Amino acid sequence: MKIVLASHNAGKLAELQAMLAPLSVTLVRQGDLGIAEADEPFRTFVENALAKARHASRLSGLPALADDAGLCVDAFGGLPGVDTAFYATQFGYEKSDANNVRALLEQLQGHAQRRAALVSTLVAVRSAEDPEPLIASGRVVGEIALAPVGEKGFGFDPVMYIPEFGKTFAQLPVETKNAHSHRGAAAKQMLALMRAQWL
Repeated sequence: MKIVLASHNAGKLAELQAMLAPLSVTLVRQGDLGIAEADEPFRTFVENALAKARHASRLSGLPALADDAGLCVDAFGGLPGVDTAFYATQFGYEKSDANNVRALLEQLQGHAQRRAALVSTLVAVRSAEDPEPLIASGRVVGEIALAPVGEKGFGFDPVMYIPEFGKTFAQLPVETKNAHSHRGAAAKQMLALMRAQWL
């Protein structure tokens, strides 16, 4: 089955393709089909993921999978949340993973509370009008490191320290990260939902 991934993010494509491999689905990035990114006007991950999935399905004619993910920092009352991808821009930096990390570390200076959660909400639709979208969510709690460590992953992986492993996500082998990440947990749920309801 071919499914359009409602994202232009190569890191998300690689992770989700590996995680959904047991279903023998092929994910195609919407950008590779000439589809622009959808607006994300909502304040929750699930609403934005649903909007992105419906947009990608409508313009591709294919089933669609969307992931809305973000970092929820306790010291900031759960923010940046749905604004994670653009976090750095509110501090005058250009949008990039490196600048997001830089801005986060600057804003956390002086905070003793460094607990944070990475959250991933996956939504899949068979068509743009699907009345029964599949919804899966994953969450992993850790601490924001004082400085980036590790070369793997993307986004906030270099500063997301996982006490269970004593390392950041960027230090872990890809297979270990995928098995224990927020996106990994959501993908595991989505696999079960797709098997039960789509296949």
